[in-house]
Amino acid sequence: MKKTISIIGSGFSALAASCYLAQQGHEVTIYEKNDSIGGRARQFKSNGFTFDMGPSWYWMPDVFERFFNDFDKKQSDYYELIKLNPAYRVYFGMDDFISIHDNLEDIKSTFENIEKGSGQKLQSFINSAKSNYDIAIKDLVYRPGVSALELITPKTILKLNQFLSNVSSDIRKEFKDERLIQILEFPVLFLGAKPSKTPSFYNFMNYADFGLGTWHPKTGMFDVVRGIEKLALELGVTIKTNSPVEKIIVEDQTATGIIIDGKEIKSDIILSGADYHHTETLLEKQHRAYSETYWESRVFAPSSLLFFVGFDKKIENITHHALFFDVDFNLHAADIYDDPKWPDAPLFYANFPSKTDETAAPEGMETGFFLIPLAPGINDSQSLREEYFAKIINRFEQITQQKIKNNIIFKRSFCKNDFVTDYHAYKGNAYGMANTLLQTAFLRPKLKSKKVRNLYFTGQLTVPGPGVPPALISGKLVAELIQKSLRS
Repeated sequence: MKKTISIIGSGFSALAASCYLAQQGHEVTIYEKNDSIGGRARQFKSNGFTFDMGPSWYWMPDVFERFFNDFDKKQSDYYELIKLNPAYRVYFGMDDFISIHDNLEDIKSTFENIEKGSGQKLQSFINSAKSNYDIAIKDLVYRPGVSALELITPKTILKLNQFLSNVSSDIRKEFKDERLIQILEFPVLFLGAKPSKTPSFYNFMNYADFGLGTWHPKTGMFDVVRGIEKLALELGVTIKTNSPVEKIIVEDQTATGIIIDGKEIKSDIILSGADYHHTETLLEKQHRAYSETYWESRVFAPSSLLFFVGFDKKIENITHHALFFDVDFNLHAADIYDDPKWPDAPLFYANFPSKTDETAAPEGMETGFFLIPLAPGINDSQSLREEYFAKIINRFEQITQQKIKNNIIFKRSFCKNDFVTDYHAYKGNAYGMANTLLQTAFLRPKLKSKKVRNLYFTGQLTVPGPGVPPALISGKLVAELIQKSLRS
């Protein structure tokens, strides 16, 4: 039976869900509060520079391909991919960096040259990671988080011990060089928690990194947003921007519509891809499934301080993706998770898309994106932003041995307050809720409201978790759950 479905937000999970729901034959409309679709994956242009505002790593290409295959399409029908080589470079100090290449054999050689015997150990580690990837990404994450029984399969029973240990301890048992350890711990940071708090099973992220490689959509991550938007429109989805939802209407414990600009829009089903906590504030208190105490008790992934920078020259001694691990990782992690505060010496990430995409900056110039992970809920001010920009740029200049400060002709910052304003992000988080052991699968907020009929949720605060590939999967899961409910 055809239903009228209103979707709140236009991030990856909402866009994906809209495609699946339209494919089922429903009348689907997306309502986006901002003037551009994409949620955290928005894009903006200024002074000839193009900036992706959020996700910049394209990992797990098989998940994207599987999404488009669900509609008898291919990823290549909608955008072009470039495999990066090197995938990224990790800087530990001046004249001290490690480049991660685009294939496992070269990466093994890099490891072996640094620590004798580590090449074969890496092969064994990646074999385990691939086994977990095949179980998790090809199967487990496509389950809706309704019951703990979803996690119990003949294959996962054999992996039970990996839910009782953690990624960091596993890596440190096999590798001794601190630089190699940090490189192997890095991928699980995308899950939002410290490696020492992330179950060993999640080492599948290392296979996503070393096994599948790092890719770049030809003109940026917004290519993916545009691609899914094109598919959605082909399927009959309507998208309305500048349409902030003010309230979800509930009658007789059933969601019946939304209010935008004071006007009621009747709907058979409401699906929110917006921040889960914020969405529940659109309900009367008695209809909310999770209390403020609940949200306060959750472990959230970091917020971020971002800088979008345009340079009037080419930047040297740098790769498309670059990680600056020249300071103590554990101290910075403690400032995010243990004793939340601005870090004295922050690690940071730099991204120069114009190294790959010549359209990202005017000829002879460079587009730069800098990110410092921060504790969610932290104090945010313009003066602090500028203080930390000076810190990382000074280190960048020293480590890459060049002067760039005087070549900045455009700069815009984005931090916790902006995540709250633009995305209603709880505590200004950038990545959602961390995938710790007690926040995995059925232990995450539910896709289907426990108190209001015909109200559903999707995105990084629910199943399966943070990241772009999980967001696409979340959209599929909630669409299947809605379809199942309509049939029963």
